[in-house]
Amino acid sequence: MDKELEESVNSITSNFGGNFSIRSGVDPRAFMLGFQGVRVHLTMYGLPLNSVIEDIRKKALGNKIMIIVGASKVPFEYYENSDFNVSITNQPISEVSALALFLDRYLMGSELQAEFLGKVSVQPASRGKLITMIPNEARCLDILTVSGADEKITEHCKAVSRLALSIAQIAGGDKDLIRAGALLHDLGRVSTNGIYHALVGARMLRDMNIDQRVVRIVERHTGAGIPRREAVALGLGNIDYMPETIEEKIVAHADNLMSGTRRIKVSEVTESYRKKGLDDAASRIAALHSELSALCGADLDTLP
Repeated sequence: MDKELEESVNSITSNFGGNFSIRSGVDPRAFMLGFQGVRVHLTMYGLPLNSVIEDIRKKALGNKIMIIVGASKVPFEYYENSDFNVSITNQPISEVSALALFLDRYLMGSELQAEFLGKVSVQPASRGKLITMIPNEARCLDILTVSGADEKITEHCKAVSRLALSIAQIAGGDKDLIRAGALLHDLGRVSTNGIYHALVGARMLRDMNIDQRVVRIVERHTGAGIPRREAVALGLGNIDYMPETIEEKIVAHADNLMSGTRRIKVSEVTESYRKKGLDDAASRIAALHSELSALCGADLDTLP
């Protein structure tokens, strides 16, 4: 067992996302012989990659695929028991390069469009690099403090975070995103308590290189979102601020159901909106409540 290697790989996956995992201490021969699926062995001595890649795709359709990348002196039984012995090149090449080239041909370049949910994201840039991050709880609280959030704002954000994570425990969603979005959703209130506070908070977080998914949670948390036509009328720009992802919806509604640090029912929320003449917004909140309640299999008003 190589625990240090496993911990290193798991740490990378946790930070940068993806479902990659590693297991050391496994008997490779027994694992290969017991595998139910298509076995592909990358070697200098197999058939050329381009001549067999289409056959591999067809045979692997609906099946698991094992890719065997051996070092020097691979036992002959790996050749005998593989469905395909594939030559990436008949010249010496590193195992990592062979695997990368095979996967690129097998996936037809689609891996380059893949997005991974991780705590750290490297954004494309023409020069240098832009790294964005999903801040952990300690970092979120530090952002609130340094930005000048008072105790009232901070305690409300903590309460919203607790409720949002309780909902996510049942309804699903990325908990790191939900925690960060909930803790930072009212960051803009350090400058304004008006309708603009969500946009102000989102702008502050962009300047801090916080992950765009967290920024969008903050930007779209007001009520059950603000559609484009209302945003224009309110002077918020020609932009749709309706929550789209499950994380955005959970944080927005957890905020609806918390008045300060006090838990309230959706009827109290919608009644307050209707008294202000905001009937459309009240209807959107009621609809979001029903949507999330259906995902949870219970009325959110009954959740602890």
